[in-house]
Amino acid sequence: MPTYEYECTTCGYQFEREQKITDEPIKDCPSCGNSVKRMISCGNFVLKGSGWYITDYARKNNKTSEKTNSCGDSAACGGCEAAKS
Repeated sequence: MPTYEYECTTCGYQFEREQKITDEPIKDCPSCGNSVKRMISCGNFVLKGSGWYITDYARKNNKTSEKTNSCGDSAACGGCEAAKS
């Protein structure tokens, strides 16, 4: 059930209520009885459990191939004179 945040337009009192989407919005402040407005807030999307991203996607055989310079050495060597020319 979603949690909605409200703020009183008179006293500034803020509160939260769990309500069904089909429920009518709250209209009266529980603190002073004046009108309230529903505030826009962040959702509370939570991923629980470990490894969901590993188990939910197909595994690919990712073999990283090293690029080679023109001299045949690994690109990770920082380059050599043959690669710079």
